[in-house]
Amino acid sequence: MSSEVSIRVEQLSKRYHIYEKPAHRLWQIFSGARKQYFKIFPVLDNISFEIKKGETVGIIGRNGSGKSTLLQMICGTLNPTSGHIVTHGRIAALLELGSGFNPEFTGRENIYLNGALLGLSTAEIDDGYAAIEAFAEIGEYIDQPVKSYSSGMFVRLAFAIQANIDPEILIVDEALAVGDAYFVHRCMDRLHQLQERGTSILLVTHDSTLVKRFCDRAIWLDQGRIRRIGSSQEVVDDYLHWLFELPVVLAVPANTPVHAPSLASDDEETIANIDRRLGDQRCQVIGARLYDKHRVPIEEVQGGSEVILRFTVSNTDLTSTDRLVFGYIVRNFKGEEIAATNTRLEGMTAEQFMYAGERITVEARVQIPFLHPGQYSFSVGASYVQEGASQLTQADRIINAIVFGVTCQKDISTMIYFDTDFSLHRAR
Repeated sequence: MSSEVSIRVEQLSKRYHIYEKPAHRLWQIFSGARKQYFKIFPVLDNISFEIKKGETVGIIGRNGSGKSTLLQMICGTLNPTSGHIVTHGRIAALLELGSGFNPEFTGRENIYLNGALLGLSTAEIDDGYAAIEAFAEIGEYIDQPVKSYSSGMFVRLAFAIQANIDPEILIVDEALAVGDAYFVHRCMDRLHQLQERGTSILLVTHDSTLVKRFCDRAIWLDQGRIRRIGSSQEVVDDYLHWLFELPVVLAVPANTPVHAPSLASDDEETIANIDRRLGDQRCQVIGARLYDKHRVPIEEVQGGSEVILRFTVSNTDLTSTDRLVFGYIVRNFKGEEIAATNTRLEGMTAEQFMYAGERITVEARVQIPFLHPGQYSFSVGASYVQEGASQLTQADRIINAIVFGVTCQKDISTMIYFDTDFSLHRAR
């Protein structure tokens, strides 16, 4: 296996034998191949992929798609029916709650037990013990049997052990869904540190935003097969809109004018960029543009200034009973969603189309904060709420419709700067 690859999975399959009655297992032993008393239940079917050193990959899919089974086989706690798995480096894993713990042992004893299972010597565990205990923050419970722990304490201790032994491969299965907000922030900070050290991370989660924000790539599993592998943003968006049965309209070339007949003079009629188009298209965004506060078109924004975002939406077949909601999402160059809002969240009265072909131009005044200099984008869209319903249905969203640069006079080393006024006082 290439030294650049941490995990290689080749033609991996897992099938279970399902028996209607317990006695059928015994009958099968004596009948051999002459008769089959079981049904074959495929969990994974011919899975192949590679994960490079230092890469973070998210695995998404509905419950029952084979995600946890795949992780268990990579960790070696479950044997495949066919295929091969090759790993390079020490693996640390957070699988189902409490896995690898002896419930009768104390937290301290389980730290040494887990460390030994991971191949660490007693001296190595001694060296890392203080960091593990400090990270877990479970106080005196460290010397209590873990069977007395809450689910949150379980996860705290388990994550503290796995993340502080400097693994070369870290595998996480929904572990962060249990912790409180403060602990999740600490976990994410630790995961970022591991990324910087070159740890390969394989993450299973239902948190689509986490996958898009944190992972380099994503793998979408559906009924035991890989449906798509690619950039985390694209795979997650496709998965979500498949999950909610919203069609994806193929992109058109950048800077392609999108015309509608008899546009009013103040309508927007061009879209600079369409990476993807999502929604049922019952109404469509036909133009979008960014202006400064003097209504001069711009492609670059000074941090801390006000801009005007305008986009025009044309009705296809929405009726007067459908209430409209317009909004935007701001992403940075990594595809991380850093800001979003819509007319509903801002407390505006919902608009309605009165007839097919009618257009509404949306104008939003946005105060751009002091962002780290670089490239950002606005995704714009329209949704609607049908009469008697409360849930939004997406009609049209154009991903990265407007890409713009941000410059800033301040020296910003992080993602964003908060306008701050310091004062100093000497003690008397």
